[in-house]
Amino acid sequence: MKSSKPALRVGMRLGKYRLDRRIGCGGFATVYAATDTLLGIKVALKIPLPAHVSGDLLDDFRREVRLTMKLDHPNIQPIRDATFLGDYLAIVTPLAEKTLEDRLKKRISFETAFSITQQLLEAVAHAHERKVIHCDIKPENILMFGGSQLRLSDFGIAKVAQATINGSGTGTVGYMAPEQAMGKPSTKSDVFSIGLLTYRLFSSHWPEYPFRWPFPGAALLRRRLHTDVIAMIRKSLAIEPHQRFRDANQMLRQWNKNRLKSIRYYKKQRGDN
Repeated sequence: MKSSKPALRVGMRLGKYRLDRRIGCGGFATVYAATDTLLGIKVALKIPLPAHVSGDLLDDFRREVRLTMKLDHPNIQPIRDATFLGDYLAIVTPLAEKTLEDRLKKRISFETAFSITQQLLEAVAHAHERKVIHCDIKPENILMFGGSQLRLSDFGIAKVAQATINGSGTGTVGYMAPEQAMGKPSTKSDVFSIGLLTYRLFSSHWPEYPFRWPFPGAALLRRRLHTDVIAMIRKSLAIEPHQRFRDANQMLRQWNKNRLKSIRYYKKQRGDN
């Protein structure tokens, strides 16, 4: 049935928000940069496509948003509001400068890769402590703000979106653990996704299925990272879930344990005093 809702377009108003530009569009939702005309601030509006807004989705969505709003961490994107604006359901969040997907189009320094990995681990560890699994950690869901701050977005919302589109299972092919592709996600699945991103940040290559070590870019990885850190990344990317870190908290503790030796090793390789 054809939707009777007015078509969204740049410049139109939804409640107090003016749509300034479209910044993303997927199978579940369209994202707009918008202006809160009452407060005079810029925000992001994620608006699910009308075809997906059913009673069942709304129930799942409300449950996941409530869960997400309990996560209070500087590296997790906060939800400012989730409400109907006229005929459209909208999720309101702070407006980022870019995504990690955008940032990966340029060279990533060791310092930047190190900072991104640290922040990502801390964000997911915070969620895992509260029994929340992200299920879709990928560059498009990692937002970059001023001062090199990272915020992981779409907790819970990603799970509802993927289940709505695919009917079962959650995640994005290319960024998920093998068992997650079979509909069995766990905290160890998030660990696998973090491992994929960390490998890409330090090697400039994406590991690909069937995930047999060594991956492309291993030579650069060895030049930039201490062997203990490489072993940690390799463990996070084990095919069998029981061979990985049990959650991001355990992985973060190992990362922090290796933190200073990793920095010293890189400086030594570069010839710094």
